[in-house]
Amino acid sequence: MKLLTDNDYIKRAIKLARKGIGYVNPNPMVGCVIVKDGKVVGQGYHPCFGKEHAEIMALRNAGEKASGATLYVNLEPCCHYGKTPPCTDAIIEAGIKRVVVGMVDPNPLVNQKGVEILRNHEIEVSTGVEESACKDLNRAFIKYITAGMPYVTLKIAQSLDGRIATVTGNSQWITSYEARVLAHRIRSESDAIIVGIGTVLTDDPQLTVRHVRSKNPVRIVLDSQLRIPLESQLLSDEHVNQTIIATTSNDLSKIDRIKKMGAHIWEFEPGNNGKISIPNLLKKIAQARMSAVMIEGGAGVFTSFLKAKMADRIVFALAPKIIGTGKDAIGDLDILKVENCIKLINVKTRKLGTDILVHADVSYT
Repeated sequence: MKLLTDNDYIKRAIKLARKGIGYVNPNPMVGCVIVKDGKVVGQGYHPCFGKEHAEIMALRNAGEKASGATLYVNLEPCCHYGKTPPCTDAIIEAGIKRVVVGMVDPNPLVNQKGVEILRNHEIEVSTGVEESACKDLNRAFIKYITAGMPYVTLKIAQSLDGRIATVTGNSQWITSYEARVLAHRIRSESDAIIVGIGTVLTDDPQLTVRHVRSKNPVRIVLDSQLRIPLESQLLSDEHVNQTIIATTSNDLSKIDRIKKMGAHIWEFEPGNNGKISIPNLLKKIAQARMSAVMIEGGAGVFTSFLKAKMADRIVFALAPKIIGTGKDAIGDLDILKVENCIKLINVKTRKLGTDILVHADVSYT
């Protein structure tokens, strides 16, 4: 039988951590495995924001067997009082003899301090095991805690020739059912979905999670001139209290009516061309403790985020269809030379139904 390594157990911790995806934000996803004499004696994960941390769950699961064991965790154990007491205290009290950490916590309240406390109590600590995978898992948390901004994913469903709709605006359905399921999964992993008013006027979307079982994100509409119809689904369904209209309008009467319907209004000073400043919007989102957002359209919103250099990741679902003249997925980015183009890095592709799925990080350098 294969003898499992530190890397194997950290990978197991990462797998456990993923169970909290979409629920722990703005906290990180954390999983923990406790091993003694080559056997797993305890494990746990952080289930949702405000609940117990992975280490506490794993230590409770292990009980007395934790004494003298090795604890594996994908993120450095916390050492400060937040919603819960410090995990370092519980680890020391349980008699853990060794701790293996995937990555140190970028949070200044913890960064290297948790490791130092454990070492000061004569606990052996190893760090940087499967570090790249650990950082990828918590990319939204890392950006939120280091830059004070949410992690932004653009999800674009388009034909192979780059169209998101025909010339008449028809767009249902360019991509496959499998691609739509994926889109709902990304929604479920996000704190908020952002769309432009054009999408609302054309499609009257729900922006809820339907194809997978999970929570619904906050719905944010960019609507500078407050054109949203009061009868739209976003203002009249059972989730209206999860709708935010971001606007620069001073139409106090309509603002009041929207608030009375249960939705929220975020008012901004006009930015370029009277539109909402993307950086100011994202700062407001972060202040509302949302760390991961998904951009669903339309083309003007995709273009605005790319122009502002505020998109971190793009997910393209490419349908094997040619539309010809129609609505482009992305508009003019003021790029005059190929050498100045926005680059996609860490590109991954796979087949999804009849479509090709492309995941990539966005690089502006």
